Amino acid sequence: MLHSIFGSFDYFSWIVLPIIIFFSRVCDVSLGTLRHVFISKGFRKIVPVLGFFEVLIWIIVVAQVMKNLNNAACYLAYAAGFATGTYVGLLIEERLALGLQVIRIITNQNCEELTTALRQENHGMTLVDAQGSMGPVKMIFTVIKRKNVQSVVELIGKHNPSAFYSVEDVKKSSQGVFTKSSSSAFSTVQKMFPAGKSK
Repeated sequence: MLHSIFGSFDYFSWIVLPIIIFFSRVCDVSLGTLRHVFISKGFRKIVPVLGFFEVLIWIIVVAQVMKNLNNAACYLAYAAGFATGTYVGLLIEERLALGLQVIRIITNQNCEELTTALRQENHGMTLVDAQGSMGPVKMIFTVIKRKNVQSVVELIGKHNPSAFYSVEDVKKSSQGVFTKSSSSAFSTVQKMFPAGKSK
């Protein structure tokens, strides 16, 4: 009896096809997430390439789902693939660490050790005298590569733990002093598809 039940079970429709749909959705949603990130960072030349493969995969997946409208496993795989693809896309973007960020540091303490440490790490910086609500303060501005944010935050915690700081994205910058780039997967993409200049 068990043999007759499992013998008639459609493994492809209920197991293989949902798995294919799941991983296909992970791929196309990850590409979509990266496409939006590349647009926001100004890497416009790679966006059409990502968009082409994203839509191609999506059309293939939707066609398979439409052919199996009575298969609940396909619906679940489609939704699960979308959720997982969003997460995977964000993880990839985080690992690539695209773009620049500005760190604004405000302190009413002696910041000579912090500025010295920033210079030693080859981070460009600007030091400004300012007036805060409690009296005179020093403001330090430094524009750094996103992958270096954590190291700068650690320097702040070590040399000026009571300082206030904020981190924001930088759309575009000109000139500046930056740490040397280490080789990465994104460096190759960056050379092939340089960021477009804003008009």
